[in-house]
Amino acid sequence: MSNGKLEEIDEETLASGAEGFTPTDIFVKNPGCVAYTYDDLIMMPGHIGFGLDEIDISSHITRNIRLEAPFVSSPMDTVTEHKMAITMALQGGIGIIHSNMSAEEQAEEVFKVKKFKNGFITDPVCLSEDSTAEDVFRTKQKLGFSSFPITEGGKIGGKLLGIISNRDTSFIEDPSAKVESFMTPRDKLVVAKEGISLLEANEILKVSKKGKLPVVNENDELVALIARTDLQKNRDNPLASKDKVNKQLLVGASIGTRPEDRDRAKLLVQAGVDVIVVDSSQGDSIYQLDIIRHLKKEHPEVDVIGGNVVTPSQALHLIRAGADGLRVGMGIGSICTTQEVCAVGRAQASAVYHVSKFAKKMGIPTVADGGIKSTGHITKALALGAGCVMMGSMLAGTDESPGEYFYQDGVRLKRYRGMGSLEAMKKGSEKRYVWDDSTTAVKVAQGVSGAVQDKGTLRRYIPYLMQGVRHGLQDAGCKSVAEAQERLYANKLRFEIRSPAAQREGNVHGLHSYEKRLY
Repeated sequence: MSNGKLEEIDEETLASGAEGFTPTDIFVKNPGCVAYTYDDLIMMPGHIGFGLDEIDISSHITRNIRLEAPFVSSPMDTVTEHKMAITMALQGGIGIIHSNMSAEEQAEEVFKVKKFKNGFITDPVCLSEDSTAEDVFRTKQKLGFSSFPITEGGKIGGKLLGIISNRDTSFIEDPSAKVESFMTPRDKLVVAKEGISLLEANEILKVSKKGKLPVVNENDELVALIARTDLQKNRDNPLASKDKVNKQLLVGASIGTRPEDRDRAKLLVQAGVDVIVVDSSQGDSIYQLDIIRHLKKEHPEVDVIGGNVVTPSQALHLIRAGADGLRVGMGIGSICTTQEVCAVGRAQASAVYHVSKFAKKMGIPTVADGGIKSTGHITKALALGAGCVMMGSMLAGTDESPGEYFYQDGVRLKRYRGMGSLEAMKKGSEKRYVWDDSTTAVKVAQGVSGAVQDKGTLRRYIPYLMQGVRHGLQDAGCKSVAEAQERLYANKLRFEIRSPAAQREGNVHGLHSYEKRLY
């Protein structure tokens, strides 16, 4: 060793493959003409001269937006709505609201993210004065919490009448009893006025020793709810993805390439969207080029991500049209059957490397979309040049994803489906796969429906993913995502191709049974 660093290995040893092979050897020379997945590759270890807390995993999703956590939730109707987007942004990533709903509904989802104030629940579940104890028990079992504001009409914005907590229902035996007979009435509640700061609200909760603090306007109508537990959870989010000007959370939304999507985009921009993802299974089309040009002309303040693409020629067309970022991946998602049905696509590791290398020349970041099954896959995607990774199945089983949990064979699950599945297409997602449906009478599925296992809350899951990526970069000897990519393009980051036996050896094996816990 010299000056704390390893001596340079001699050229003969490097050329022998003893230190692994360069990206050029694997992806460019590639004598076998083979496309590689994440599992096919393994990174060679580097020298560790720094601690985990020194590793910077921040990266760009577009040319103008940088995320502290390079994670993006996919615009799928079983993955990203406002709850997912809010929590992703609080953790340093970003959520892309799906478009499998009306334009007005999607704009409202975006608005909920933009108006979110850390610690304030702006869409609490409310019950009306006519609700019964049975309604309370059913809602409690369905949602997993036990306190509900009681308002006129049973909605946010109604006049506050009282609140139901666990202690109010503990001794109720008659399921038909009206909530007004056992709720804590309005005159006994401690409330806060609209406009209160989180710090002031926290002081009121401390003094009153209450678990919930309703926030009302001058007409005594409920506008928000503050929970002591949420204050504790959300007190500190130093990595949160926020607009630099107004400090609102960042959020994205997807649109299609049809004429009516121009009106959808206008509503999204009015709601405050920060990035628009043009959502198409094959992004290199005249339809997408037209809508990207339209977006950049009419809404230049909003970044646009084009895609999906897997080759540099596809990427070039979208970049020339004005795309600020590229979404890479075709037919490799866990619920996607595009490669099987359409015989078109590309293995993801090869797609990410080639498109990212080309796009970098023009200053355009890429988002590796699909095929992510572990923190190791995330690390490989970033090391191969991606600015961020987009995840669907990895996030679909979390508390914040749309849908309800159910049990099957004793396992807690959530529904998860591809946007190319017939079920999703019936709700409108066929526009992602069919550009002109005037002559298309038969829908061809390019995805399936299924279920994924419960992963708990993103507040624990995202920090786990972040720490896993830090460990991966540290083992590779890279202090940041940027350094990993510098070494990639300098041919200093080394890889090997794993045989099927090596892939089996690299996973759990040789055990009669085992329990796999992530954190």
